[in-house]
Amino acid sequence: MMTKVMRGERLAQRFAQLKSAGRAGLITFTTAGDPDADTAQKILDGLPAAGADIIELGMPFSDPMADGPAIQAASLRALKSGMTLVKTLDMVAQFRQRDAQTPIVLMGYYNPIYHYGNQRFLDDAISVGVDGLIIVDLPPEEDDELCHPCLTAGLNWIRLTTPTTHRARLKTVLKNSSGFVYHVSIAGITGTRSAQPSDVNTAIRRIRSQTSLPIAVGFGIKTKQQVRKISSIADAAVVGSALIERIAQGLEQNLQSDQIVNNLHGFVTELALGTKPEIDRAVLDK
Repeated sequence: MMTKVMRGERLAQRFAQLKSAGRAGLITFTTAGDPDADTAQKILDGLPAAGADIIELGMPFSDPMADGPAIQAASLRALKSGMTLVKTLDMVAQFRQRDAQTPIVLMGYYNPIYHYGNQRFLDDAISVGVDGLIIVDLPPEEDDELCHPCLTAGLNWIRLTTPTTHRARLKTVLKNSSGFVYHVSIAGITGTRSAQPSDVNTAIRRIRSQTSLPIAVGFGIKTKQQVRKISSIADAAVVGSALIERIAQGLEQNLQSDQIVNNLHGFVTELALGTKPEIDRAVLDK
């Protein structure tokens, strides 16, 4: 029997569990409906067992300006397969029938939510078990639009910071943030290049000086080794484009749906090893 968790609490509980375990978390991003509804649901449902600690689920949009080619293509595949915001929320509802503990954050752009209706969207998101939102094109100056209603409803409002976010701006960005802070480690679009660990470390120190929220780092993380480096300095590593690319590769190879799902989950399991302390083989061999 699954334990009921109040909305907004899953993220805090998960980061507390990770801290108690002495490791960082793995946050995975996939796009709802990519490459099709059934395959996307299988991918989503199996992510926790594969090693995902927190899930970001992308809301497909026709003009995802902040995303690189891989995620743009994923959105187009999802929309072509018939994915909508209603169906995205239904994916979460189906996931929650099996998993009441793993936090799910919806990530995307404001346009689909605006057309859906803000309050209707928040009500429906809460009812299916969403834990927070990352809306990349709503700046703090527009907090009355969706941020304040979101926080009032009990959902987490997760902000993005970047290498160019200066100290004064950071204070504004963090003002209404909750859940965790998502630090975009490069200036640019997703999935194009990777940041230097020293630069990330400097940015994290700057953010920690102004907030006690956990800090997740994303953009350009594609390997277990990169996850390990980020895990040594941040509270979580976010992997998105590398997962989307695995789906695209499976389609190019004409793999069956279950093969695509299994390959992606296997990759997530490999990435998750990067969040765990390395084992000294010399010690084990003694």
